[in-house]
Amino acid sequence: MKNTPQKPPSDRIPLHSLVTAPSGDEELEDEVRDYNRRYLYWDELIYRVSDTNRRELIWQLMKAHRRLRYETIPYPPLRLVYSLTPEIAKNLHTYDRYLSGIIRINNREIRLEKSYIINSMMEEAIASSILEGAVTTRKKAQELLISRKKAKNTDEQMVINNYEVMQYIRTKKDEPISREMISDIQKIVTTRTISDAEVGTFRDNNKIVVVDAVTGTIQHTPPDHQDIEEMIAAFCRFANDDEYESGNPAAIFIHPIIKGIILHYLIGYIHPFADGNGRTARTIFYWYVLSRGYWLFEYMAISRAIQRSKKRYSLAYLHTRYDEMDLTYFINYNIACINEARDDLLRYIEEKQSDQKKTSAIIRKVQGINERQADILRTMMEQPERYFTIRHVMQMHDVVYETARTDLLMLVEKGYLRKEKRGRAFVFIFDEEHGLLK
Repeated sequence: MKNTPQKPPSDRIPLHSLVTAPSGDEELEDEVRDYNRRYLYWDELIYRVSDTNRRELIWQLMKAHRRLRYETIPYPPLRLVYSLTPEIAKNLHTYDRYLSGIIRINNREIRLEKSYIINSMMEEAIASSILEGAVTTRKKAQELLISRKKAKNTDEQMVINNYEVMQYIRTKKDEPISREMISDIQKIVTTRTISDAEVGTFRDNNKIVVVDAVTGTIQHTPPDHQDIEEMIAAFCRFANDDEYESGNPAAIFIHPIIKGIILHYLIGYIHPFADGNGRTARTIFYWYVLSRGYWLFEYMAISRAIQRSKKRYSLAYLHTRYDEMDLTYFINYNIACINEARDDLLRYIEEKQSDQKKTSAIIRKVQGINERQADILRTMMEQPERYFTIRHVMQMHDVVYETARTDLLMLVEKGYLRKEKRGRAFVFIFDEEHGLLK
């Protein structure tokens, strides 16, 4: 796929051109219906329709049908539209059922543990950092967050910052967004990674452009810096507008997840900061959906899905900008990423069910230990070659230092773990000679 998509033939299709469309051409009608169902972009027709005239006619008909479905987004600085396609509606129905309520697998209610929120925030922080260019591996980044060591370089600092901002928005989910909150988010994600003068402050020039890293092609020139204050003020009004919920019949309803995706797009479009716009945009999406009761997003690492499809992420922005600011492209892409993150979550839950059974078996076999201690033992049994520290256990189970230390020392006393000195710290290793494995 090309780095930069072709722009559609024209911004506006004259209505008289549709009169020339042949009636009764069922094949043509089927193509238009199928391509709109998949919401293809203009240059995605090139490899599907070889005849130039027929391709342009199909596009004209596709656009005519789309415009009949457009919903206008109430954000006055820009004319933004989207289509609530059947596929989008189906996904939103699924999210309403499963991402704001109780998760069930095989008719069993699943209890999601605090420790998985921590793990998910780590995954989101790591993936978001790599997406923005941090040079690290998932394993190294995870070890950095678990150990709580100071960053040695900009890449490590970016990971720590992204982890801290995920914790920050959990404390802000009941507050309206403001200019100050947006600046605070950017400040957290960029601290000690960019110039201090650019941390937490809107850009004061027009030198910033979005460039394709491979070709050097300018993909987006953000609005004039003098318009940022007004556009961010309108952004906050749009984000905080709950008139529909208060019963105003004139208010426009936008599904909360769609609205969160729109907020994500707007920060990317406005590009209010010299750096950190992408991380800020994705963080605001999380803030918004959590603030609207979709609490299971705390357990989902969406940036990991975006990282797997970075080129499509860029194309979703470009398709929207090139085609009448039609956000349906960007919405479809983000829904695909949400679905991927949800599938990751469901796989985790199924694994967790298996882990819980193993933990329960250990509790039955080992007298005098609680569920957390049994889970520590199970984790270490499954990785007998790895050593664990007190800080590992603190992060795994979200407990204070003394609790983690007490748990590990008790398991040492019972003979299930060995305590060894490595450098200046003590580490704990599962004792494979113990009969628990037999």
